[in-house]
Amino acid sequence: MNYKITSNSDMDTIELAQNIESEKFPNMVICLEGDLGSGKTLFTKAFAKSMGINENITSPTFNIIKEYEGELKLFHMDVYRLNEVKEDLGIPEYFKKKGVTIIEWADLISDILPKKRLDIKIKIVDENKRIFTITPYGEEYEDLCQRVL
Repeated sequence: MNYKITSNSDMDTIELAQNIESEKFPNMVICLEGDLGSGKTLFTKAFAKSMGINENITSPTFNIIKEYEGELKLFHMDVYRLNEVKEDLGIPEYFKKKGVTIIEWADLISDILPKKRLDIKIKIVDENKRIFTITPYGEEYEDLCQRVL
């Protein structure tokens, strides 16, 4: 089942991230997909802040993976610059480190994503408006969506 959420402002996007964060659990994987400027990093910043992370969250475009300490560890990935998945990066290992993994441009590594995850596709409608299509894969993600969306 897909859930469609309309965001009319940055505050709506922040609230969505906070609502999803309120139901976080170890080994949670959130896969973000959307054009440049759609709000992927804004979503991640809001999620991180709700986790108690006060560091400045930036898109890890050149590092690919950044780790942050909070209520749970946050593993923030941006795989935009990966031409092909390199096994030595160990991306799948992060899915089992008992933290929360948020992946920007996740569709580029779809072949190594876990079967159980939360996919969030963000479509730009205009300068402020975004449509979030949220697809849960796995019972715990379906339960999360039913509770907060």
